[in-house]
Amino acid sequence: MLGVLVNTAAILVGGGLGLLFKNRISKRFTDILMTAFAFAVCVMGVSSAIQTADSLGMIVCLALGALLGEALRIEDRVEGLGNRLKRRFAQKEGEGSARFTEAFLSASLLFCIGSMSVMGPLDSGLRGDNAVLFSKSLIDGVTSISYAAALGYGVLFSALPVLVYEGLIFLLASVLEPVLSAAVILEMSAVGGVLLMCVAANMLELTQKRIPVGNMIPCMLLPILYQPLVQWLETVF
Repeated sequence: MLGVLVNTAAILVGGGLGLLFKNRISKRFTDILMTAFAFAVCVMGVSSAIQTADSLGMIVCLALGALLGEALRIEDRVEGLGNRLKRRFAQKEGEGSARFTEAFLSASLLFCIGSMSVMGPLDSGLRGDNAVLFSKSLIDGVTSISYAAALGYGVLFSALPVLVYEGLIFLLASVLEPVLSAAVILEMSAVGGVLLMCVAANMLELTQKRIPVGNMIPCMLLPILYQPLVQWLETVF
């Protein structure tokens, strides 16, 4: 669990440093920083998405996952949580609810998407090897500095989903290892890359209506079910 705790702490420390820098940087600089970061997130999303070995599976997982998330109204629930956190902790920062929620959701997705966020806690839970999580902690810590400077206080609270997500994988590592094959992890990262591109589109305000990325969170988990099903069908037919 040490690696998971270090990763969480790195986001908190990096986010705190970013807030200190934010107070010393004028708005025009934070705006251009957010634009640059949005393009960086988009590139990260594209690089993950193009690694898919099953384009049809990606489409199916995106479609079904988005429908499931819409039915569960995940975006509304995430925004409600973000608004409550904003009212409780960030009122003095002068941030609007939408801005706070965007920072919270975007940073949470950024830090939870990718093979390192799966393989790290798996290695830690199964073999006591925290090397991947320590490397991820360094990356996330540096990233959270820039992200908090651009988007603000909500980035700090992304540490909580990271703690829960990676902590559950760590605690259930022996159960999840047979399920989280290399193919499944690859497709989870690929689908997550599409979500990162949606996050970047929201940050850049490229669409007239904000993309409800929160409703697309189940998309990233569906490869856990889809890939074994496809493999089973291939053996049958």
